[in-house]
Amino acid sequence: MKKIKSYINCCLLVVIICMTYSCSRFDEINTNPDSATTATPGMLATGQLKETLRIGGKSDPKGYFYDMFLTKMISWHEGAEDSRKVQYNRINTTGFGVYNSLTNCLKMVELASDVDKEAYQGLALFIKVFRLYDTTMSLGDIPYSDALKGEEGNIKPKYDTQKEVFVQMLDDLDASYTHFSNATRNFDGDFVYGGDPEKWKRAVSALQLRILMSLSKKEKEAELNVKQRFTAIVSQQVLFESNADNFQLVYGTLSSQLYPLYLSRFNFYSGVSVTIIDTLKKYQDNRLFFYCNPAKAQTKAGIPDEDWDAYLGIDPSRVYSEILDLYTADSISNINSRFFEIDNCQPTIQMGYAELNFVLAEACLRGWIDGDANSYYHKGIEASMNFAATYTPLAYRHNREITDDYIQSFLDKPELQLGAKESTFENDLNKVLTQKYLDLFMHNTYTCYYDFRRTGYPKLPVNPSTNMNTVPDKMPMRWRYEQREYDFNRENLEEAIQRQYNGNDDWNELMWILK
Repeated sequence: MKKIKSYINCCLLVVIICMTYSCSRFDEINTNPDSATTATPGMLATGQLKETLRIGGKSDPKGYFYDMFLTKMISWHEGAEDSRKVQYNRINTTGFGVYNSLTNCLKMVELASDVDKEAYQGLALFIKVFRLYDTTMSLGDIPYSDALKGEEGNIKPKYDTQKEVFVQMLDDLDASYTHFSNATRNFDGDFVYGGDPEKWKRAVSALQLRILMSLSKKEKEAELNVKQRFTAIVSQQVLFESNADNFQLVYGTLSSQLYPLYLSRFNFYSGVSVTIIDTLKKYQDNRLFFYCNPAKAQTKAGIPDEDWDAYLGIDPSRVYSEILDLYTADSISNINSRFFEIDNCQPTIQMGYAELNFVLAEACLRGWIDGDANSYYHKGIEASMNFAATYTPLAYRHNREITDDYIQSFLDKPELQLGAKESTFENDLNKVLTQKYLDLFMHNTYTCYYDFRRTGYPKLPVNPSTNMNTVPDKMPMRWRYEQREYDFNRENLEEAIQRQYNGNDDWNELMWILK
């Protein structure tokens, strides 16, 4: 589980910056990573990638759903109040547990041979940025330039401003791309791209473009050079070319490799939201049948699985007693059975080809790059549909198909075109980010939350009568810093809170990137 449990079991930043641990390869089961007596760069790379790609908790499948509560993709029907808080926008704190893991990036580079050092340096910088991007997007100012220096005696790192963090992250990704370009051979420990530096360059480019798009409100900041950086990456660097390039975690059939929801008892509590179901029905999008099960009440009434009317979404902002009544009456569609019946179900995408195309479509709309926004938009939808078709066996398609002919006919629909005469920038942006939202269902959905904060799209339901945010008609804008950091690095933390939020560490304060 990512932010929701706030890294409760992680050590303090003061301690974790000094700590290291080792992890085993993803495909090595029944091996205790803590029992290794000699770490290798490959072992450490494997551990870092596992930590980076994992969504949800290691042993709690329910954690996999938590991200989708805040993004309103899933409504939860278990009954336990703690399980419902995030659904109703009650978020708490998040901490710095990520720094514990990142110390292994330093060790990985330190142990690398001269011939492999460039590749491992590229990987270390990529992972550092990928993970700390999420941390700064959650909180605002964080330690960056002063972080990971515990062995140098710096156990109370200062906080960089969020602007400084973004400048450094972009510089680090430039360096990462250069390191991978200089690498002369594949490196060990990489179960994602087989250690191929050329494929890693594509991932670096995708992360650069994701981060630059998140800075759309700061387009005029000269020091960031957002538009020019974006244009240069698209024109000069290699990019994802298909779903085969996705930065994703592929599951297996062995006990340590199973899809997180496989045979989980929690799956039946997950009702799919109207934000997913009603949108798919609106466009007559066959992904509905690949994402969801029909509501049992509808099939009992004789409505066939392949009928659009068999699928009933739920507004997750409704009064919980009303949701529970509908759940008890079998009048809410659940996630597709493949998610809990197939041991290796589908890869979990942290950053994919479809998302990249939606980012490029938005960049065209903003005038950052030349090109056809509609073409990128359609490529994103096509990639998302192809992914769903690839990982949904025939028995789970509810008598519907997604074929090349179907995709083409779908993309020809007038309502799925950008740049129509009556269109506005806002309408087209809403279309792009809505399709991005549909694509990220059951994947890295916090990207959608960040888009919502930045643009207001896609529209997410907020009900003042059920909203647990302190501002009842709004979504929360950030997490609070955890108490442990107040206890052990108070002076630096309070300085950061004062300059950002006038001393008010509150969920509704706007961080720099949103101003």
